[in-house]
Amino acid sequence: MAAEFTHLHLHTDYSLLDGACDIDKLVKHVHSLGQTAVAMTDHGNIYGAVHFFNAAKEKGIKPILGCELYICKEDDHRAKPDPDLKYNHLLVLAENEEGYRNLVRITSEAALHGFYRKPRVSKAFLARNAAGLIGFSGCLAGEVAQHIMDGHYDKAMATAGQYQDIFGRGNFFLEIQDHQLGPDKTVCDAMFRLEKDLDIPLIATNDSHYIAAGDSRAHEILLCVQTAGSMNDPKRFKFDTNEFYIKSGDEMARLFAHAPRVVSGTMQFPERCNLKLHKVDNPFPAFPVPEGETLDSYFERVCREGLQKRLATSIEHLRGSGLLRKTIPDYHARLDREIACIKQMKFPGYFMIVWDFIRYAREHAIPVGPGRGSAAGSLVAYCMEITDVDPLQNELLFERFLNPERVSMPDIDIDFCMNGRGKVIDYVKSKYGDDQVAQIITFNTMAAKAAIKDVGRALDMPYGEVDRIAKLVPTTIGITIDRALKDSPPLAKAYEDDPKIRELIDTAMRLEGLVRGAGVHAAGVVIAPQPLTELVPVTRTRDEAIVTSYDMKSIEK
Repeated sequence: MAAEFTHLHLHTDYSLLDGACDIDKLVKHVHSLGQTAVAMTDHGNIYGAVHFFNAAKEKGIKPILGCELYICKEDDHRAKPDPDLKYNHLLVLAENEEGYRNLVRITSEAALHGFYRKPRVSKAFLARNAAGLIGFSGCLAGEVAQHIMDGHYDKAMATAGQYQDIFGRGNFFLEIQDHQLGPDKTVCDAMFRLEKDLDIPLIATNDSHYIAAGDSRAHEILLCVQTAGSMNDPKRFKFDTNEFYIKSGDEMARLFAHAPRVVSGTMQFPERCNLKLHKVDNPFPAFPVPEGETLDSYFERVCREGLQKRLATSIEHLRGSGLLRKTIPDYHARLDREIACIKQMKFPGYFMIVWDFIRYAREHAIPVGPGRGSAAGSLVAYCMEITDVDPLQNELLFERFLNPERVSMPDIDIDFCMNGRGKVIDYVKSKYGDDQVAQIITFNTMAAKAAIKDVGRALDMPYGEVDRIAKLVPTTIGITIDRALKDSPPLAKAYEDDPKIRELIDTAMRLEGLVRGAGVHAAGVVIAPQPLTELVPVTRTRDEAIVTSYDMKSIEK
């Protein structure tokens, strides 16, 4: 019978260019090991939380959300950082909804206000937001381990005691690892001693950065991509052993055969951690309405006044030219039906918000597109001047846009002139509050050709040779290297004939699809009903834009 074990310290590819665990492959591997739960603990962020939860549930694996935080040594992470004071790692897991909310708050605060080389947070801020979180002393970069390696057992004891005070007794654990690194035995021995001296329980983890032992070289090359380094440089940043993979329970049991309880002890956390990511009940911010009006009544008034304006201008013009295909009563009946449907689905707030910022754009001479997609089938949108397409004249169906039998958020594609789009976003921020409006993050992945070029640079291969191989990959959208080897005979021949090309392509296939970096969605903006950090994590891009830490699909969910 396989030893029971749950991985609690694991980095996916959302630990950008540091973790090489593709989430979908990760949960399949965990499932193949017979393990029933797994934690995601990326460096300083929870970017992949929604993706992770969905993928784990599909495989029947219980997801545990956590993070490896960067704890600064300053008392206040917002103060000017001391460049000589390095940060320490600290592992946390969300036990429940309260823990998740605090994890959102902590990672957002670290990214927005504590960033100095890494998104750091102070112990004081952590202490104010530790409820619902389970803490662990971390890897060799943790403060407790660092004091042990420096020969300061008394400081290690004081730090461990401090963290137990922050999280509360029973919510903080000493963490030991064995990656066959030089300091591992010294740290492990001291941790067992701390367990006795402080009565703080001890558990074993593996600092997993890639899926299988055979992925260690690909991970090393990924680190070269991160640091713009070369595999030929003996001083490059790399891990010193190939033990940082997702191990089986039996492998962990063999590593800690002298204390099996530290391995089996990990099984308490799937029982303790019962977080579910819930949808926001009412996602719409409060839209101000005139005195004496309700949101529904104001929405209806704007629609009916808009219809009268349309009837007096464009529709009247069509009737005068003999081109009007529908009667005026047809317009009123259609508007009645759409208004009733939108009220039933509780979407008046959405339409009013969109109507308001489009009105602002028109009033400030910012060009707005005429409308596209299924929203062009809405007479309400036409009457509110959200679109300029008459759905009755063009025989467009409202039900393609909204259907009470298939409830989903309205999706109105709006095109603003690129020169004025920023002004519209600024207006929305001024109306609803800077803390309730953000753009949306995007994650760039390593596509086939890009993966080949990245790996080629890390291997110090001549640019011309790598470029030649990359150009042999067909330009088909979404093509994979595996598919390219089947579809491109010249690529397949180069792969078979040249061992260097084979290594290039094999490594690129291992890294293909991993997240390479983050950017800002070209169009997506979120307007929240309360400060965003009370709902979802936010972060700051390199060009100082504030964005949600979840991508478009995750934010929608």
